[in-house]
Amino acid sequence: MEGHRRPIELSQTSHNENKGRRHARFDTDRNPMIGWPHLSKTSLARAMILIGAVLALELLCRSGIIDRVTMIPPSEMFAALWQIIRTGRFKQDILFTTDNIAAASVLAIAAGVLLGAALHAWPRARNVVSPLLSAYYAVPTFVFYPLLVIAFGTGRLALIVMGTLFGVVAMMVNTMLGLDHVPPAIAKTGAIMRLDPIRRLFLIRLPAAAPHLITGIKLAVAYGVIGIVAGEFILATAGIGKRVSLAYDNFDNKTMYGMLLMLLIGVMCINGLLTIWEKRLHRRFGQR
Repeated sequence: MEGHRRPIELSQTSHNENKGRRHARFDTDRNPMIGWPHLSKTSLARAMILIGAVLALELLCRSGIIDRVTMIPPSEMFAALWQIIRTGRFKQDILFTTDNIAAASVLAIAAGVLLGAALHAWPRARNVVSPLLSAYYAVPTFVFYPLLVIAFGTGRLALIVMGTLFGVVAMMVNTMLGLDHVPPAIAKTGAIMRLDPIRRLFLIRLPAAAPHLITGIKLAVAYGVIGIVAGEFILATAGIGKRVSLAYDNFDNKTMYGMLLMLLIGVMCINGLLTIWEKRLHRRFGQR
């Protein structure tokens, strides 16, 4: 009897272990923090490095090693940022820059996805354009700013076009890479369902390339912010870049660093949210 019980006990033990693994895998999918010890350590190390850098900068500024004309302590930067937010002194400039960044990012993402998908579907054109795309960011886009000013004036439209030009290529490249990594079985699903090429692209292929598209969105937003703010520095009547430029000319370090800190925190928050979304998509697609 014992000889007959042993296989049954072993099979029950194996069944319980498999059941426990399934529950553990379900908990990991439901709670992203479970099973990520490496990422949590990395995040902790980044936070410690950042805090250490801020404390070191505070000490250097307070001790006079770094002149106050050059930089104010980080504590005064945060105090200046709080005053800007509390008083609402530059509300219109903040809204001006935010609207421009949002418009440029949306245009860069939409145009980048469409152009990237078109080049992916046309291999000969892709082979011709790919070297130009690779060297695109080696050319300073600001050389076209005088032409943009002549074509669109010195207002909002020229800045939006500048931000779009900065971000569209990153979105195009990542769209093509994402479509390259779509498995053939998924690509054939549209043919089995008898979908036309447009519906096949938007309903099957682009959703399957979502992890690479999120990377392109992160880069497009980052480049859009650079293009908008830098354009405001050069020639604009309003915006965060314009206020920073005026504060720099007037040696108003509190306003300058307060606005720069606000811009930095905003970009970090957007990038952090997109990174969380990107990681969830990678886990969903099995790309841990």
